[in-house]
Amino acid sequence: MLETIDLELQFGGRTLFKHADLKFTPGNCYGIIGANGAGKSTFLKILSGDVEATSGRVVKSETDRMSVLKQDHYAFDDVTVLRCVLMGNQELCDIMDEKEILYAKDNMTDAEGIRLCELEDRFMEIDGWSAESNAEILLNDLGITGEYHYMLMKDIPGSMKVKVLLAQALFGNPDILLMDEPTNNLDLATISWLEEYIINLDSIVLVVSHDRHFLNKICTYTVDVDFGKITMLSGNYDFWYSYTQLRQRQIKEQNKKAEQKIREMQEFISRFSANASKSKQATSRKKILENINIEEMPVSSRKFPYVAFKPDRNIGNELLTVENLTKMYDGKKILDDVSFTLHPGDKVAFVGSDPIAITTLFNILFEEDTADSGSFKWGVTTTRSYVPADNSAFFEDCPDTLVDWIRRHSTLTFESDVRAILGRMLFSGDEVNKKVSVLSGGEKVRCMLCKAMLSGANVILLDEPTNHLDLESIEELNDALIRFEGSVLFTSADHQFVQTIANRIIDLTPGQFADKQMTYDEYLELN
Repeated sequence: MLETIDLELQFGGRTLFKHADLKFTPGNCYGIIGANGAGKSTFLKILSGDVEATSGRVVKSETDRMSVLKQDHYAFDDVTVLRCVLMGNQELCDIMDEKEILYAKDNMTDAEGIRLCELEDRFMEIDGWSAESNAEILLNDLGITGEYHYMLMKDIPGSMKVKVLLAQALFGNPDILLMDEPTNNLDLATISWLEEYIINLDSIVLVVSHDRHFLNKICTYTVDVDFGKITMLSGNYDFWYSYTQLRQRQIKEQNKKAEQKIREMQEFISRFSANASKSKQATSRKKILENINIEEMPVSSRKFPYVAFKPDRNIGNELLTVENLTKMYDGKKILDDVSFTLHPGDKVAFVGSDPIAITTLFNILFEEDTADSGSFKWGVTTTRSYVPADNSAFFEDCPDTLVDWIRRHSTLTFESDVRAILGRMLFSGDEVNKKVSVLSGGEKVRCMLCKAMLSGANVILLDEPTNHLDLESIEELNDALIRFEGSVLFTSADHQFVQTIANRIIDLTPGQFADKQMTYDEYLELN
């Protein structure tokens, strides 16, 4: 059991939420949503005990084991992969370590012998003898095979570290599982596996995520952090969205009718209050008028950017031809004889088990890297804009303000024009004078999208563009790419994003290259 009682959080003189009375029960998954900065991640940290609430309290059963998905990929560099997973159950690891010390003693005291018996009993209670094999099964399910299990965390690829930390959080079926953006940096196949895993858990699961399809698949309840409070609604994200839209329309309609009634009564009172024969009716209407309420529409913390890509010219007859591209890194073949031809109007989602392969391909196509062999040729009428997953080169150690940065990456000269486009991307007032080097991850992505919008390109390449964006920005980008009259080459771990934009799927999984003219869901049905 997990419960919050009159929870309140203030940050920087602002109340993020108050009077949060929530109860979480086993067998349910709770999707936590809200705008960036609304307090979603901090709410999870309050539940885990890492952050103290301004007031109120969290109630948890003492016997329930809580597991939290770790975010620091370097915190476990000096332990093996298998040990890192086992550390998801700290009590288990402590028992294993103490047992090892006691068994290493040449002469054990009676007290130590009794202690060892107690440890063995508890070890059996928590299924310690199966722990390593269970951890290995979990790793294998996540695509981390046996040759990596005894390697140090610092020696495995970054894409694997994400999966190991996920395995650590899931290990041993914790009673309470807290995960903040668990799908970040995961491939689509792993996300699909995680969806099924969570669905079959009997635990209390709380998830912060910007992945709409993921939330729709796993969530039995939606927890919304907005309007300075936290509310819970039974159902997944789509149900929550439909309900809230309907509720807003109902309030607007009710207020419209109430305002009309108020005007009619005020007009009657104004006309007949001095008329002796109708003064009683006027007085009666005054009393009725006093009891008519206009329901206040609370101000949401959610903000929607305006995203629109307009090509300066159409693509001609040719888009892109790729022939036999091959690339190796550290003795490993990342791209192996990759060939395909794209046509104007194609919106292609690149998928596969190795995100590095897709990033490498995009970097080669945008001439930020070179292939070991093979070639590619863009159509002569194509113009390209690239939104990379790693945008640090555009912002680190950059002295520019937002206004200066946009000027440098566009043809805009007048500050009023620059401010207008920044306002569309939710940068307003004094924010436009911020240094770009201090922007958040989501703000940097919005800048990169702004740059792409101003480029007038008819081909857009996007590498995991939804990372760091909130749901509102993802929805706007999603719709903009559907409307875009040019061509799109992209990769994303957001299932709904891929499904609704792509009309073609290219799978770069080693040994399983596939190129299909179909939607992502249709492609999944084939595999």
